[in-house]
Amino acid sequence: MRKVFLIVLLVGFVAYAGLNLAESVTPYVSIAEARATSNGVQVKGLLDKNFTPVQSGDKFNFSLQDETSGETMRVIFDGIKPDQFDEAYHIVAVGKYDAADETFHAKKLLIKCPSKYEGQKPQA
Repeated sequence: MRKVFLIVLLVGFVAYAGLNLAESVTPYVSIAEARATSNGVQVKGLLDKNFTPVQSGDKFNFSLQDETSGETMRVIFDGIKPDQFDEAYHIVAVGKYDAADETFHAKKLLIKCPSKYEGQKPQA
């Protein structure tokens, strides 16, 4: 009886851990793919130089540009402008696209700056 209980407990733990891991995985997608899904994703792009970033209250607004297609998408980050944002080569926004307001709502931003040991990469 004790062996059956341990097996059931172990199977339950593995199932619980697997479900939580599946929910926490957010794949990298293009801007077009982010617009087509309602799931949480990571969008990697360049800072769109045609849109001036704005901090209004606790929201930071900017525009992200797809590196390959040149497509742009407005991003609203729930927080303040990250350090080194202006020096960023790539920006990764983690969140969900809202089709109602045509905006990507990011809960997390990852700023990727050029290495100080390499030459700076060209901006788009």
